[in-house]
Amino acid sequence: MRGRRIRKPTEIFLSHARADRKFVNRLVKVLRDHGIRYWYSKTHLGGAQRWHDEIGRALNRCDWFAVVMSPAATRSEWVKRELLYVLDAGRYGRKIVPLLHKPCNHARLSWTLGAFQFVDFTRDFEDGCRDLLRIWGQAYRRRGSGNRNTDAKKAK
Repeated sequence: MRGRRIRKPTEIFLSHARADRKFVNRLVKVLRDHGIRYWYSKTHLGGAQRWHDEIGRALNRCDWFAVVMSPAATRSEWVKRELLYVLDAGRYGRKIVPLLHKPCNHARLSWTLGAFQFVDFTRDFEDGCRDLLRIWGQAYRRRGSGNRNTDAKKAK
């Protein structure tokens, strides 16, 4: 995609295993702080909803797909279903972003994942956020961080 500016997502679908919710909750805060709309099952699925229908509607509506990669994700039947749906649909093209939360055998979900550039969160969460936001030409702003020199002067 060299030379072309990639548009910010209209809405990004966050596929994840339940065991990774703590990480996803943290990521959602960053997306929200940077004005990026997302679909996240914890906040967008309500009681008494036909959740499988709601997931399908979200997958059809969203224009980007992020899959949180971890050992739990590679064992999740739903993460696999969502990923395979997106790969088969074809409309996402290069708008699939594997987010490496924990080292894992991603080929258990799909052998095709190796063709996508992963965003690595395993070493540092903030570096991962910088790399993710850079995809859409956005700078990462750490929440609550102001000018450090000004903050230090205020503390004196």
